[in-house]
Amino acid sequence: MKNLVVIDLGSNSVRMTVTEVDSHGNYQTVNQIKRYVRLSANMGPKRVLQPETIDRTMAALVDFKAIYSKLDHPEIHAVATAAVRQATNQKAFLKQVKEKIGLSLEVISGATEARYDYLGVVNTLPIINGLVVDTGGGSSELILVQNQQLKHVVSIPLGSVTLSQNYLESDKIKPDSLFKAMTFVNNVFNDIWWLREATNLPIVGLGGANRTLAKINRRKKNFLNAEDVHGYKLTDEDVYETLTRLLGATLEERKKVPGLAKERADIIIGGLIPVTLLMRLLDSQQIIFSNAGLRDGILFEYLNKLKA
Repeated sequence: MKNLVVIDLGSNSVRMTVTEVDSHGNYQTVNQIKRYVRLSANMGPKRVLQPETIDRTMAALVDFKAIYSKLDHPEIHAVATAAVRQATNQKAFLKQVKEKIGLSLEVISGATEARYDYLGVVNTLPIINGLVVDTGGGSSELILVQNQQLKHVVSIPLGSVTLSQNYLESDKIKPDSLFKAMTFVNNVFNDIWWLREATNLPIVGLGGANRTLAKINRRKKNFLNAEDVHGYKLTDEDVYETLTRLLGATLEERKKVPGLAKERADIIIGGLIPVTLLMRLLDSQQIIFSNAGLRDGILFEYLNKLKA
């Protein structure tokens, strides 16, 4: 029995999943941990990871090590995405993580991140055709799935943290700020030549912001387990109504919205802009949520190699 430890260092949070895997490929997830570190905060136009965000991230990784170092036969797969991918002080940061924690972080490309998202989705949800949208803190991955196959993929450098910091107020959002943010995102989408192939297809939502959209609606409808969003569906009208509700609230009011973590209240509107605009652009009438994404994709890739 091996313990597969997958660490995903994103722009807003760092997550760790521990899965027990036997020699036959049977598996069971035994631990999942998340820490909000907002690594991409205040990187600025020079794309520099800041000392305070590095300190938060290092503290979280130290906590993770205290857990996985006690496991029998741990196999560690640690990846870093948009924030580290874009950072001009990437090498210094990776060296610091290696020297202080003994952890080798692999900085993966946006295309690789999207491929893992695809593996996580198609192995856990009955998706035949759809557009997978993973909205992270510093980037978003779009994956067109046709006949369960990965047809097109793109990673774009916009996410909940970057859109919020570059365009939006942390408190009440001004109309002109919202317009500028939406115009920017629309222009990015218009440059993706294959995107119209997803017209009328359902969207599969990944990432913290999109999952929060599901949690808010599950809490509103009094579901017993609001966190269990895997396979949950919303209509386009549900999505538009939720964003409108959040836009009308102050930061303190958003912090009190059931299903919305306080740590995410200042960036949730920026995080929901991409999926909302995509549903309008593609006339998509349904979004399906997935709890399975990058970390699950790494797991399924690992399992496939065991069976090979």
